[in-house]
Amino acid sequence: MSTSAARYGGIAITLHWLLALMIVGAFGVGIYMHELSPSLTKLKLYNWHKWAGVTILALSALRLLWRLTHRPPPDLPMPAWQARAAHLTHGALYLMFFVVPLVGWAYSSAAGYPVVLFGVLPLPDFVPADKALAQAIKPWHERSAWVLALLVAAHVGAALKHHFIDHDGLLDRMRPGRG
Repeated sequence: MSTSAARYGGIAITLHWLLALMIVGAFGVGIYMHELSPSLTKLKLYNWHKWAGVTILALSALRLLWRLTHRPPPDLPMPAWQARAAHLTHGALYLMFFVVPLVGWAYSSAAGYPVVLFGVLPLPDFVPADKALAQAIKPWHERSAWVLALLVAAHVGAALKHHFIDHDGLLDRMRPGRG
């Protein structure tokens, strides 16, 4: 198998790393802004967080569409349980790429705070404004974000294990600029 045949294509690699950076950034901002007292800075960070969420949602849709229409490279040889774990983790990651921003959008809508993408494009409310609904949804956005963070940590840990322990080239399949 040639190196190029064993790698993901440039668009898949770009979407992977762009989403990775956006998710890590949005998660970090979410943790940071949550602890701030009410201020203009907190409001700006909440808006950035919502913009990031909508962007993550759009990139996730694009990534899923790309993945459904372009075959990935063949799986590397590994024990069956590892292959199953990898496929389950990837499926769960894709699910959470949609769940986290959609639950956040629902919370923002229910709380009566519209999402205005980049401060210029008002998006429709995902659910009607309802303070009780907002309080019910709020913890689910945080919980789902932590689930996504744990899945990302497992994904990164597995990739590093394959790279540094197994030396099987798995990480090279998604590394940019290594064709």
